Amino acid sequence: MSMHYGRAHHPQAPAGYVHDDMTDAEIKEHEASLVPLTDSVRGLVDAVVRTQVPDAVLDDVRRRVEALTDELLAEALPGPHGVRFGADGGFRNYGNPVVGKGNAFAPPLVVQRDGEDVWADFELGPAYEGPPGLVHGGVSALILDQLLGEAASAGGRPGMTGTLTIVYKQGTPLGPLRGEARIASTEGVKAIVRGRLLTRPDDGSEPVLCVEAEGIFILPRWARQPVDQSDREHVGDA
Repeated sequence: MSMHYGRAHHPQAPAGYVHDDMTDAEIKEHEASLVPLTDSVRGLVDAVVRTQVPDAVLDDVRRRVEALTDELLAEALPGPHGVRFGADGGFRNYGNPVVGKGNAFAPPLVVQRDGEDVWADFELGPAYEGPPGLVHGGVSALILDQLLGEAASAGGRPGMTGTLTIVYKQGTPLGPLRGEARIASTEGVKAIVRGRLLTRPDDGSEPVLCVEAEGIFILPRWARQPVDQSDREHVGDA
């Protein structure tokens, strides 16, 4: 889980935390084109997994996809997108494989918050299959890692994943799912967070618990000094 901090607020933050000057209007305009493109590529991934067209059609589609890829790479970053911050402190991590608006692998999750509780309703299709008809266990862990990190931030204790323990209660079916997470306890720079994945039936039946997770999230050293300094200044003012 990435920290929700930028170099503008934390000068010692590692590379990849970038402040830029995009306005809200510019961000909305860009995302109005980016998000539909990402959705289209996500649909393409699903189609590649499920297609049964002749090999000649596959070859033709591949050539056209390669041409489109070259067109997009005509102007591209030399490496990862990183986390970008606007003037209001909001962040954009388009490459994130769980919530990234520019990553077709992301389901994507739209994380909701209510106080310290976080949750997301989402759907996983054939591109996330492990055992037949079931979500790959690593994908479940990926999603829960993100949700637990979001919960740590929601509770005012953001951090990087120190440990992540996953308990698979039963196979997670492809289709509609719900993820939930909340801080269980804190200790110094550590937050212990718990979460779970459940089915999301559309027939009125009770949800079924599929996966449980517990993670320890640790505030990294580069983020501690500004926080400590702020505390010292506050004490001095008192």
